Amino acid sequence: MSAARSSGTTRVVILGGAAMGSFCAMSLRDQGFTGPITVVERDPSYARASTALSAAGIRTQFDTPLLVEMSLFGADYLRQTGEIMAFREEGYLVLADAGRAEHRARLAEMQTATGAEVALLDRAELSRRFPHLNTGDLACGTLGTRNEGWFDAWSMLTQARARAREAGVDYLTGEVTGLEAQAGAVTGVVLKDGTTLPCDWCVLAAGAHSAPLVAGLGIELPVVAKKRTAFAFRAPVDPAGLPLTCDVSGFWLRPEGQGFIGGIQPPPERDDHPPEDLEPDHDLLLDLFWPNLAHRVPAMEELRLDRTWAGHYEMNMLDQNAVIGPHDRFGNLVFCTGFSGHGVQHAPAAGRGVAEWIRHGAYRSLDLGPLGWARVRDGQPLSEGMVF
Repeated sequence: MSAARSSGTTRVVILGGAAMGSFCAMSLRDQGFTGPITVVERDPSYARASTALSAAGIRTQFDTPLLVEMSLFGADYLRQTGEIMAFREEGYLVLADAGRAEHRARLAEMQTATGAEVALLDRAELSRRFPHLNTGDLACGTLGTRNEGWFDAWSMLTQARARAREAGVDYLTGEVTGLEAQAGAVTGVVLKDGTTLPCDWCVLAAGAHSAPLVAGLGIELPVVAKKRTAFAFRAPVDPAGLPLTCDVSGFWLRPEGQGFIGGIQPPPERDDHPPEDLEPDHDLLLDLFWPNLAHRVPAMEELRLDRTWAGHYEMNMLDQNAVIGPHDRFGNLVFCTGFSGHGVQHAPAAGRGVAEWIRHGAYRSLDLGPLGWARVRDGQPLSEGMVF
């Protein structure tokens, strides 16, 4: 494939046109790729896309050092865009009880050594800085003092898409049903209307819908759709200046306008839904979210629900980490999927990595090799524990 990398006739087809697909396309042009690029997106309104439905957080507090580095790149990208992305660098506050305090401190040390700016706060400091919190059962918390917060994911998507289109990338509305391959290479992308798009490179960036697209090639990609519900509400707590808070119970909470948004993962026995199901799980509010929220923030026992919505995590069931890079048998099939709820913040770094691989045959910035297909093939997880 080395000759094809530099050919102006080399064809790239990207499956999925939301954040991942658009950053792959944009970054290919940034890397000097001159061949035709087609992005296939089944819903150009993006009304059901994970990007559009995301809470759009960015954090450097991960278990995996590589993810810290990817987030640092993403934060730099957001700052360079100025006010367009509405980046609110208010930080993440991750709380820990006595049983998790030592682990939280070790992670903060690793994250700081990797380039993050994370402060370890004991219980007294938590109470002083965040008096709205009930800290009685807490031991400590870690607060990202830079490179963490939230932003406008829709603006991120629309800007990347616009830049890609300005650079000659073609966006095609269509539904992919499968891939054609011969002699160890993907040769065509088959659409529902019967059209086949020939390709020299195929990038799989279809999020929660990725696995069925490669199943016909005998590839078992452990990425499934997991529905996550978000609640928008108002409560008698001033949201100004508060960080995104991740509780020991599993809920997350952050300011949004004059109120807040938050959510919590359902228990495993309630976490199995059809891939097209985006009906919010309203019972989660009373069963899990509200009781835990009222315990941690007593003033929020009194709240007014404004709206509820649901989106999908593209959950990698092996280890809750993305799969990025080429397949072993089909070397021109490049994965960019399975981000397990932390994809939007990593889209700039992932898109750049995919583009470097296609254009140069190697990663030139961050080495994304640890997130490659080999660990999936061999069943050797690179586990990420910080998934909310």
